[in-house]
Amino acid sequence: MPISDDVHRRLFDASPNPCLVLDRQLHIVSANRAYLAATRRRLDEIVGRRFHDAFPTDPETERQSLASIERVIRTGQPDTLAQLRFDIRRAAHEGGGVETRYWNVSHTPVPGAEGEVELVQQSLQAGVDRLTPLFQKAPGFMAVLRGPRHVCEFANDALHALLGRRDYVGKPLREALPELEAQGVFERLGRVYASGQEFVGYGLPVLLQRADGGSAQHFINLIYQPIVEDGAVTGIFVEGSDVTEQHLARALVEEQLQELQRAERRLGFQLELADRLRPLASSEAVIGAASQLLGRYLGLARVAFAEIAPDGLAMTVRRDWCRAGMVSVAGIQGTLDDFGAGMAGELRLGRNVLVQDVARDERTAEQTEAYAALGVRSHLTIPLTKDGRVRAVLSLHDTAPRNWTLDELRMAQDMAERTWAAVETARAQAELRAERDQSQYIFDTMTEGFAVVDRDWTIVRMNATGLQLVGRSAEEVVGHNHWEVFPEVSGTELEGIVRGMRHGGQAGGVEYPYALPQGGVRWMEVRVFPAMHDDLAIFFRDITARRNAEDQLRLEAHRKDEFLAMLAHELRNPLAPIGAAADLLVMGGLDPARMRRTSAIITRQVRHMTSLIDDLLDVSRVTRGLVTLEREPVDVKATVADAVEQVRPLIEARRHRLEVHLAPEHALVEGDRKRLVQVLANLLGNAAKYTPEGGRIVLEMQADAGDPALVTLSVTDSGIGMTLAVRDAAFELFTQAERTPDRSQGGLGIGLALVKSLVELHGGAVTAYSDGPGTGSRFTVQLPRMRERRVLDKGDAEPRTPQAPLPAAPSRRRVLVVDDNVDAAQLLALVLENLGYEVLVEHDPHSALAVAAACAPEVCILDIGLPDMDGNELARRLRRQAGTEEALLIAVTGYGRPQDREQALAAGFDHHLVKPVDVHRLVELLADVAA
Repeated sequence: MPISDDVHRRLFDASPNPCLVLDRQLHIVSANRAYLAATRRRLDEIVGRRFHDAFPTDPETERQSLASIERVIRTGQPDTLAQLRFDIRRAAHEGGGVETRYWNVSHTPVPGAEGEVELVQQSLQAGVDRLTPLFQKAPGFMAVLRGPRHVCEFANDALHALLGRRDYVGKPLREALPELEAQGVFERLGRVYASGQEFVGYGLPVLLQRADGGSAQHFINLIYQPIVEDGAVTGIFVEGSDVTEQHLARALVEEQLQELQRAERRLGFQLELADRLRPLASSEAVIGAASQLLGRYLGLARVAFAEIAPDGLAMTVRRDWCRAGMVSVAGIQGTLDDFGAGMAGELRLGRNVLVQDVARDERTAEQTEAYAALGVRSHLTIPLTKDGRVRAVLSLHDTAPRNWTLDELRMAQDMAERTWAAVETARAQAELRAERDQSQYIFDTMTEGFAVVDRDWTIVRMNATGLQLVGRSAEEVVGHNHWEVFPEVSGTELEGIVRGMRHGGQAGGVEYPYALPQGGVRWMEVRVFPAMHDDLAIFFRDITARRNAEDQLRLEAHRKDEFLAMLAHELRNPLAPIGAAADLLVMGGLDPARMRRTSAIITRQVRHMTSLIDDLLDVSRVTRGLVTLEREPVDVKATVADAVEQVRPLIEARRHRLEVHLAPEHALVEGDRKRLVQVLANLLGNAAKYTPEGGRIVLEMQADAGDPALVTLSVTDSGIGMTLAVRDAAFELFTQAERTPDRSQGGLGIGLALVKSLVELHGGAVTAYSDGPGTGSRFTVQLPRMRERRVLDKGDAEPRTPQAPLPAAPSRRRVLVVDDNVDAAQLLALVLENLGYEVLVEHDPHSALAVAAACAPEVCILDIGLPDMDGNELARRLRRQAGTEEALLIAVTGYGRPQDREQALAAGFDHHLVKPVDVHRLVELLADVAA
């Protein structure tokens, strides 16, 4: 008889398995009491609602459950999901929220009248009872631990296989497996139970007790999964697998791989060491390269290679390599006992010595300070023996304690053996080369050219120096006939000497000019000697430098002679009127007008002589780099005006026509205005001197001629011009053009040298040009131009005024003049007395001290070059003497160098004046003395 719907409903509700019915749109149609109890819901709350609206869950659970239901609808076959998450809502009195549970979920199709799937029934299965058979046969071990004491509730066969058949089910884990104490197992279980967070571990080491009473090391992969019921952790599900064999196999593979890598590293080191040592011929280079390579490979602080003397006692460190900051020990000498008394014996027996920490090793206790001084905390020392005797040691150092490995020892031993073999080979080869190449070495390293010519005039040998001297290669010379290689020798004195040697002549030598194949001439000194087997030995050397030096010395001697002759002439010229004026003054009877003319003559000639001397000193200071320029912006046009003004009297005296052409632009250069005026005045003066009377001189200034960064100044004359030789040497010291017999032209030959030096000091250049004698000359100066800006020229700030007459003394002051030159002292005294000063004159410094002590002069004018006591010492004593300690001290001297001025001021002088004294300047200083 058919079952009614009511009976179906009662059967549905009576089923102990939680069941839920869904339609194809996933709306809940019905649920039995077991399902409602398991999910803590009422039927009226869920019927008619979509499944995931009634039971919201996480996206992943929703995705899996929807995919399962769709498969059932599509295929008409049941579908099961294991351990699917299912969130259950808590009641308010339980604290609210949700509680996460895991179920095995089955979806079963319910067909309709047409046979298609009309409804889907969902069934839930909780707990492990159903899965127990599966767990028991699982390859991995599983267990369920309950409560905070972790009582073992379930264990599968795999766990029994791992732990042994022991009575641990129903017991707390700490009691059942006491060997797990202190292995971190209980601590991890406690954290999972307390936090509810799972734990996963891989390759965990665990020591387990064996049935025979021993213990065995295992490695396991492990998962602790908390079991949550009614919102609280009630136990832990344990799952894992024993991976001991895999771990040991992997460890073995890793060890083998590491050994392979170490072997590969050693092989790489050996190959690189071989490559490094192969091209080296020096034993020192071999040791150095090998030590550096080993030190860097092993990260050492120092690698030292020491050799042992044949007596087995003395030890010398031949070479070492040091890391940055370490002190080299190369060259240090000692004995094997320096390593430590206990280790010397081991080294002599050929045993390696490993010291991990010199501070803790008994063998090095007495050498701790010595090791510390070298920065060594650990070392590995390897002896190298031959014929039963230690010949050398290789010592590896580190600055920290170090556990030397077997691999490091092997690498060091290999390096030591290979290096020592290479060292011995290098030394043996060096000895062979020394014996084999001694004659060739001497031949090739001679500083002279050397050649051997046989009886057939074939050149059989020529050394490298000789080939370089003749400018030819060995292929062009050796093996060829001498007369074909050097045909230019034919017909010379050298041919006579060479051929004469063939006929029993004496050895001889000659100097002759050899024309180089590449062009040019080289002077050779050639000496010919007889050699074995009727050969000729020819020695030759380059004497070009000597010949040139001799020519230059002759030229310079000629220039000096010309210069001295001209200097004598130039000095005699002013001395003649000075002497005549002096004779005139001695005669007396001159009226005031003649007296003034005579004084003016003397003054002019003295100034001329002073100018000559100043030029000599000036060129000396400039060419030696002792001149410091007072750099400032200089107006080029103003400089031109000053130079023209200086030279105008000479130009007018020779009735020249001077033309000055200035660029319209305003141009500035940075430099020393006084020196630039000196440059132009010198060029204009030269033009005036070397141009016949009535000639034409053109001074031209261009500020934008081709290069806007330069200012160009040129002086062109219609004078005597220059030969090519004079033009090329125009700026050399003491160089002069041809002079007339009366020496009416030219100067001392220093002016243009001074011009060149001054222009170059300003960063410029000067050139000379002439088409030849009688065509005139042009000198061109180019200077770097400054950016345009408004500058007040210092020279323009003060108007030039003619020299004023000497002022009379403001009051009768007492002046002491000390000079061993009687005439100079008396003349200066006469000048000062005529101006109203009371003057005391002394020629001896000791007398001057006495006079100063008695008369207390207000001013002391002292010569520096005094006899017995120089002026600096006299000044110091006057400063210490009562009555003159505050006097004005003025040095008047012929010593005008900067250091002379510094010494005078340091001695106590207030002023330093250079002879001949500018009387106007001296009177200005006297006028400043307080009345």
